[in-house]
Amino acid sequence: MPHPHLSILVVDDAKFSSAMIGRALSQAGYQDLRFADSAAEALKLLEQRPASVLLADWLMPEMDGLELTGRVRQQDEMTDHYTYVMLLTGKEGERVMAEAFDRGVDDFISKAAMHEQLVPRVYAADRLCNTLQRLLHENHLLTENIASLEQRNLVDPLTGLGNLRYLQQKLLDSLRQVESRGGALCYLLIGLQNAGELRQRHGDSFYNELLHGVARRLQQLVRPLDVLVRLDDNHFALITLLEDLHECSPSSFKRLHEGLNLKAFKTSEGFINLKAGISLVGLDAKALPIDPERLISHAAKLLPESYVSERVTAMRLPLPK
Repeated sequence: MPHPHLSILVVDDAKFSSAMIGRALSQAGYQDLRFADSAAEALKLLEQRPASVLLADWLMPEMDGLELTGRVRQQDEMTDHYTYVMLLTGKEGERVMAEAFDRGVDDFISKAAMHEQLVPRVYAADRLCNTLQRLLHENHLLTENIASLEQRNLVDPLTGLGNLRYLQQKLLDSLRQVESRGGALCYLLIGLQNAGELRQRHGDSFYNELLHGVARRLQQLVRPLDVLVRLDDNHFALITLLEDLHECSPSSFKRLHEGLNLKAFKTSEGFINLKAGISLVGLDAKALPIDPERLISHAAKLLPESYVSERVTAMRLPLPK
């Protein structure tokens, strides 16, 4: 059975199409329906009140469905909410769909089969949305509980990520794993170059909001088993274990660098562009034994070069003699 109060926003520049979709969803039992005839209007409506399901035409003037999806994901980053995005499309092909999924789209409805697909696909989104929102709420409560219990121990209370002490413990564990099982370790230092300037301009409340958004985006960009921590107001760090030392290269983390520098963060002060640098230090068993502090120090010395070059800077240990 549908949840009648599921919030659905329909975005289509064709009024006939919007009316047909609205009629079908109303007959299916959905009551909380809103309509926008452009992506810009949809974003304004979402600012006023989030939607659980966004149903948008892929091809629209000025801003298409993929760009709209990206903007919606930026909004979601700053809140404990997830918008399930479905695009109406006549496009076909694996490459087209792969690009859309990579950009954050959740599902598609073929325009040629809209009468058959619309309501069943929305029913499926309905079930998933309830689960997603419940998990997000539970995760928020868990983060709050962990932060209150361990903020002086291993957890950063603002982002729910690990802190410096947690990083040091995980570095020791990871170095032992490389020693016993082989493979390689890659340690990344992520610096926010213009952090102080932004904080001075907009204040502490805004800055905490921005750091929370940075943490959320980094969590989306890294692998589930990677160790992500917040070191201080200007730095995050990442530990990732790889099969081979050659994988620990700037090209492997280009997407991470671009994700911070090329895509603005939506905040209460508007869209904010960050200037971020990334330095990485890679090693395998040949570099052992090594102290975690030495690893951290090497990355810190490399970071200014990343700011200047606007690229990921890298070092592999042991250094050549």
